[in-house]
Amino acid sequence: MQQVKLVSTDNALEFSLSGEIDSATSEDFYAEVMAAYRHDKKDMLFDCTALTFIDSTMLGTFVKIFKTLKAEGHTTVLKNVQPRIRKLFQICSLDTIMEIR
Repeated sequence: MQQVKLVSTDNALEFSLSGEIDSATSEDFYAEVMAAYRHDKKDMLFDCTALTFIDSTMLGTFVKIFKTLKAEGHTTVLKNVQPRIRKLFQICSLDTIMEIR
């Protein structure tokens, strides 16, 4: 089960992610995140402390979000990424284009 929660809009749209986000839920995730962005265009920060699993579809979703925000002058940051999820970003060299803390 996935949970996406907008926790702050002060300096950036900060989302807390938990559970699993995969091909079955990535479209809902994208729609929810982009709806918040269209309402309040700011940088995005994803707190991945409680995120336990993503698949390749979700990697693509993060890239799509990154490209949209970058084209509009905003940043995308993932923080508190679990080591095994971080490894997925590294294998695909996405850690070279996205900020992952």
